[in-house]
Amino acid sequence: MRQVPLWRPALVLMTVLVSLFYVFPSLYHGTPAWWPAWLPNRIIAQGLDLQGGLYLLLNVETDKAVEQTAENWVDEVRATLRKEHLRYQSVEREGMDAVVVQLTDTADSPKVRQLLEKDAPTLQMTEDPVSKRLRLTIKPLEQKEIRRFAMEQSIQTIRSRVDQFGVTEPTIQKQGEDRILIQLPGLSDPTRAKALIGRTARLEFKMVDEKGDLSGALAGRVPPGDVLLYGNRDSEQKTRQPYLLKKRTVISGDLLTDARVNFSQYNEAYVSITFNRQGERKFAQLTGEHVGERMAIVLDNMVYSAPVIREKIEGGRAQISGSFTTEESHDLAIILRAGALPAPVKIVEERTVGPTLGQDSVDQGLASILIGGAMVLLFMGVYYKGFGWLANMAVLLNVIMLMAALVMIHATLTMPGIAGAVLLMGMSVDANVLIYERVREELRLGKTPLAAIDHGYSRAFGTILDSHITTLITGLVLYQFGTGPVRGFAVTLTIGLVISMFTAVFVTRVVLDLVLQGRHVKKLSI
Repeated sequence: MRQVPLWRPALVLMTVLVSLFYVFPSLYHGTPAWWPAWLPNRIIAQGLDLQGGLYLLLNVETDKAVEQTAENWVDEVRATLRKEHLRYQSVEREGMDAVVVQLTDTADSPKVRQLLEKDAPTLQMTEDPVSKRLRLTIKPLEQKEIRRFAMEQSIQTIRSRVDQFGVTEPTIQKQGEDRILIQLPGLSDPTRAKALIGRTARLEFKMVDEKGDLSGALAGRVPPGDVLLYGNRDSEQKTRQPYLLKKRTVISGDLLTDARVNFSQYNEAYVSITFNRQGERKFAQLTGEHVGERMAIVLDNMVYSAPVIREKIEGGRAQISGSFTTEESHDLAIILRAGALPAPVKIVEERTVGPTLGQDSVDQGLASILIGGAMVLLFMGVYYKGFGWLANMAVLLNVIMLMAALVMIHATLTMPGIAGAVLLMGMSVDANVLIYERVREELRLGKTPLAAIDHGYSRAFGTILDSHITTLITGLVLYQFGTGPVRGFAVTLTIGLVISMFTAVFVTRVVLDLVLQGRHVKKLSI
């Protein structure tokens, strides 16, 4: 008499119940009021191609990050030489990755070299004694590290901005050496999202050069050490206010800890910013030293305001105003809280998928599953009779468990993922076909029904395992090296293969053993 170990049907029952609990919210499009809070309540996240949204491919201009690093070294080298009282004519950036020090006296060259070798180990130095020039170039390995860090920081900054924007299940990942792939399913305002994501948001505080020749700068004669920037366009006169500013940034936005939207007594929106302790000390010291002078608040090379410092400002708070709408001030606060991008980004590819197209894809995908599944189930039921309907049960369980697994791991279902689900239905049936044909062969050899089942499952198992492992390897490779739709297909395929082995081999065998337990079978419905 065939006895079934209790743990086998218990494992199958538990698996089915857990899967149904995870799938129910997705089928119900949420959870009803009576659904206990401790039970799963997530639904399957739909990809961009199913619910619509925004697809962006950004190119990170990592050269700018290297250029900015060289620019920062200009200030560092100047400060170092001044601290040691070493004479020089100029310190300027040259090209993308070099700083050139024009010495006053070549006799100071050994001291300068020794000093900079100690304070600037990432710079490679070459000297031209004739022209009294010392060229400091960022080393190649350091440049590579700067580019890598710029990519990682850009991804983290964009992810932080998107999270605060309120998009659910976004996809933000590196693609190649200098590109970032962004998918925002269900997005209703692509224009606002692009402005939020692509803005560099480099906040700087610079002093206004009150003694400089602004008219000369407008004519192209910008004084050394100054920069000509413009303010917001005036809504009435359609002009932009020019500002002659000191080139040196006295405080940068990386010292911020918070940015919030507030309203003035005239109900005008502005952004209130708060500095960290270091920024608070620097801001208090700076405003105390420049009372009566103007300080410009610059964001992405645009002057938002240039107020006169009336008194020393303590507490580490300032505000950015500039005829904002509430939405604009809210977005500005988001990007300031998330931080500036280390390098500018450029949109190289953009696609917007409307919700109507997404719904059409869902309808077509469901239709393909229903039609394909119905044909498979009908064939199996007719050709393999009772055993065929057992395989059909395994196929349905396979689909339920696959949906539950997608919810468990917070995976996103895409149109290629639906295609993978349809493919898995066929593969699940194929495993049972191998088993059933082996059982038929054993019956033709004269084996008893129970012996034929035992030999059919045991001897077909090796073939099924080999085919599933080779396909599983393919799925893992697709997931590792693929992007976007390819990964969606790979996720469904990989998870489904594991589930298919469980349902086609283990579950069907347990059900057969339960049905045949204690019975003397003379003929099989196969």
